[in-house]
Amino acid sequence: MKYLSFHAEGRDRFGFATVNGVFDLSRRTAYTSLRDFIARGRADEARLIAKTDTADYALAEITFLTPLPDTDKIVCVGVNYPDRNAEYKDGSELPKYPSLFLRTRGSFVAHGQPIQLPPESSQLDYEGEIALVIGKPGRRISEDNALDHIFGLTLCNEGSVRDWMRHGKFNVTQGKNFEASGSIGPWIVPIADVGPLGSVEIKAFVNGELRQEDKMERMMFPVRRLISYISNFTALLPGDIIVSGTPTGSGARFDPPRYLVAGDVVAVESDIVGRLENRVELERA
Repeated sequence: MKYLSFHAEGRDRFGFATVNGVFDLSRRTAYTSLRDFIARGRADEARLIAKTDTADYALAEITFLTPLPDTDKIVCVGVNYPDRNAEYKDGSELPKYPSLFLRTRGSFVAHGQPIQLPPESSQLDYEGEIALVIGKPGRRISEDNALDHIFGLTLCNEGSVRDWMRHGKFNVTQGKNFEASGSIGPWIVPIADVGPLGSVEIKAFVNGELRQEDKMERMMFPVRRLISYISNFTALLPGDIIVSGTPTGSGARFDPPRYLVAGDVVAVESDIVGRLENRVELERA
C-alpha cells in the first residue's frame, strides 16, 4: 500500500495505490487531506477499503501531486554520509551534530512534473535522498521512541542551486529554495511495509547513468538521532517531512562539475519505496 495525493477529474484528491489501482480516500472519507488522514491515524480504514472495494483509477489516469502539499515543515539534513563529508576535502572530523536547513513547499514539484532550471544560475544540482514522514506528533522525543513517530518513507531529489548556496556566509537558504527546483514523491510507503531502515537503499540517476548509491545504515546521524535532535527545538507534527541527507556523487563533486541542463532526466530510486522521476526544463523568467 502506497499513500499519495493526486489530481483527477478536475480536482485534487488523496488516497492510496495498490497493484489493483488508485483508491480515492477523499470521496470515501471525511478527511480533508492526506495530512489530516495521517494525523488521525486511521490506516485501518484504508486497509479495509483495499480488501472490500474496487479501485477508482489506474495510475495512468492520475496526475501526481507532492504527497503532502499542505505539510507544515520540511527539515533537510546536510552531509549525513561519511563519503559525502570527505568530499569537502577540508580535513574536518565527522560532525557532532547534524547540519539542518528548512525548505518551502513551493521549492518541490511532484513525480512526473518538470524541475525548473532558473535563469539566475547554471548550477542546478541533484541530490537523491530518503525522506521520513512524521505520523505521530512529539517534542523532545527520545531516541528509544523515535521510530514510533514515523508514518512512512518517500523519496526526494533535493535540488540545489550551488552558486546561490554560497551567497551567505552562514546559510544555504537561497540556493536550497528556488521555486520548483527539487521534487518529492511519488508516494509514501508506510513504515510497517519498509522493514529494517538500515537496509533501505538510495540511488540517483541522470539520463540513466547511476550517479549516487548508498544505504541508510551508513548515515552518520541515524533516523532515531535525527528525530530526537530535531524535536528538541521544534515540535514535530503529523505530515512533517525530514529529508535525511544525500550520498556522495552529486554533480558539483565531479571535475569539471556536471550540473543539470534542460532536457536532463533525474531519477531517485529505492527498491523499497519506488522511483521518483523528473525532467529538467528552463524556467521562464
